[in-house]
Amino acid sequence: MINDRQHLDLTPFSRGAAGDPVEWRIEDTPIPYPDAVAAMEARAAAIANGEAPELVWLLEHPPLYTSGTSGKDDDLLDARFPVFETGRGGQITYHGPGQRVAYVMLDLKARRPDVRAYVAALEDMIIRTLAAFNVKGERREDRVGVWVARPDKGAGYEDKIAAIGVRLKRWVSFHGIAINVEPDLTHFNAIVPCGVVDPRYGVTSLVDLGLPVGMTDVDLALRQVFGEVFGDMHDIDTAAIA
Repeated sequence: MINDRQHLDLTPFSRGAAGDPVEWRIEDTPIPYPDAVAAMEARAAAIANGEAPELVWLLEHPPLYTSGTSGKDDDLLDARFPVFETGRGGQITYHGPGQRVAYVMLDLKARRPDVRAYVAALEDMIIRTLAAFNVKGERREDRVGVWVARPDKGAGYEDKIAAIGVRLKRWVSFHGIAINVEPDLTHFNAIVPCGVVDPRYGVTSLVDLGLPVGMTDVDLALRQVFGEVFGDMHDIDTAAIA
């Protein structure tokens, strides 16, 4: 079933506080997960206090698993990598090299204080990004994230290509999305990704779909689409984000 969030009006999210552009940062080395969480917490607090602009932070993590607020112990089948409990929504997922993580820190109180519409806007950003590579990403009512149909595997088969998990403090968002560009998909075998046990539903990536796409290609598409959905941004260097 297609998710009815696709019918929400997302236009108000393009209005930033005082029209200030969102900062856009890309890391060139993997960031340890605890460091990323600490930096997001600090930046979100600064945004809420009016001391820093909004930020989109693009990065990769070393191989690890994170478990959200709905995570279940049984969904970890093999703790081959470190596992981190996290305050974002959702269940257990994998992060690692070859996966583009985008942590999105926006002032939703200034833009639109609607969590459901915000998640739909993130889904829209992913779907538009995938469309830049002629990949049709879709929402599903009973499954989180963005999915692609896999008729090559059989009738009704679909694979997840992107995950979403968000958290808000004082109406400032953090955590965000993860798009599988070219991760080692066998690392997902150690978990039940997002609690989905139906064997028809797996995990894929852009490269797994046969597309010769690199991280830079995805970053360029994300930047274009983010501007369409959320508004203008500008680059910053790799100094501390807090």
